Amino acid sequence: MTPILNPAPANTAPANPAPAWNGHPPGSRGYRRIMAALACAGVATFAQLYSVQGLLPLMSRELGVSAAQASLAISAATLGLAVAVLPWSFVADRFGRVRTMGLAVILATILGLLVPAAPNFEVLIVLRALEGAALGGIPALAIAYLNEEINPLHAGAAAGAYVAGTSLGGLSGRLLAGPVSDLAGWRTATLVVSLTAAVAAAGFLWLAPRSRGFVPVSGGGFGALLSRLGPPLRNKKLVALYAQAFLLMGSFVSVYNYLGFRLEAPPYLLPATAVALLFLAYLAGTASSRMVAGLAARFGRRTVLLGSIAAMVAGLAVTLASPLPAVLAGLVLFTAGFFGAHAIASGWTGAMVASGRAQASSLYNLSYYAGSSVVGWSAGFLFQGFGWSALAGALVALAVIAAVVAVALLPGGRGVPAAVTPAAS
Repeated sequence: MTPILNPAPANTAPANPAPAWNGHPPGSRGYRRIMAALACAGVATFAQLYSVQGLLPLMSRELGVSAAQASLAISAATLGLAVAVLPWSFVADRFGRVRTMGLAVILATILGLLVPAAPNFEVLIVLRALEGAALGGIPALAIAYLNEEINPLHAGAAAGAYVAGTSLGGLSGRLLAGPVSDLAGWRTATLVVSLTAAVAAAGFLWLAPRSRGFVPVSGGGFGALLSRLGPPLRNKKLVALYAQAFLLMGSFVSVYNYLGFRLEAPPYLLPATAVALLFLAYLAGTASSRMVAGLAARFGRRTVLLGSIAAMVAGLAVTLASPLPAVLAGLVLFTAGFFGAHAIASGWTGAMVASGRAQASSLYNLSYYAGSSVVGWSAGFLFQGFGWSALAGALVALAVIAAVVAVALLPGGRGVPAAVTPAAS
């Protein structure tokens, strides 16, 4: 008689459990597709977001507004982005990173195509704010996406590569807009940039692989959503990184908002095309954001962050000189320092949390773009009233405050910091 086999106990583990997902390693097809997709997203996002920055003097003259008012074309977009990053992170927790970023980039591209048709300055500002809010879905989620999909040992380097890609995205929009504006006006220039962004958006949608490390979060209501913000806001190290984002990005945008006004005025009298070439300094940021991961592994994140801030201060000091080559050299040094600091701080934010990465990264981006909006706009009044020297002095003060906060609250030493208390999920 065939024996009756006893069934396995209910809690018996499978003979071959599925291996835990440990992220795409460098050199793999998935790694290459993620980095290429995020490069496209960087172009689609930052080409549109900052394309008008080199056009501010031209827009100021054509629309009959002051330098500070013209800068609202930047500040409205970055403020819209800052307000939107947290809502986008909650949507992504429910529906996934790739799907949410795809929706965001499509909406932003549609709104960007409407900006050149704005009938007046007020409508322009509203459209830019909505465009920024749509764009918020990309930087809000990119670092969280990287930390979930890239092998943890290489996520910091991937974050640096992503930041380098965003610098190229911002550079491409400005370099396109400047020469086109000299030939056909600022409206045609912004249209050309938006069409370019549409092509990049299509590239992101085609290249981005499906998420494998994402775990959806659902239910709990609005209160449960807000509760996920508590752990990162109570962590002093993360708050210190958010301070870096606010203060340093505010300084960075202020320099690029108003340096064009200085160089289009006597004694320089540069045309819009030449002012657009100032943004080639972004290439220094592309290089520095790739370099800092290796330097941080050797000397520690905080040391490299402080060194990057020091480079920003030194660059600002050099821009006080009158000769144009000195101004340009100072701008290059300042830009390299900023992107190095941003690559360290943004990557550190993602590495500090075990869960709730979307919220931790979104709070960083909220601080980053709030600094861009608030400091970038208010600095215009200082520039109009007292000139470049006063503006540079104020930005040096902000950088010093950022350095003091870093020394006081961020850990020194080498290696990846331990994860903070996980955010509620």
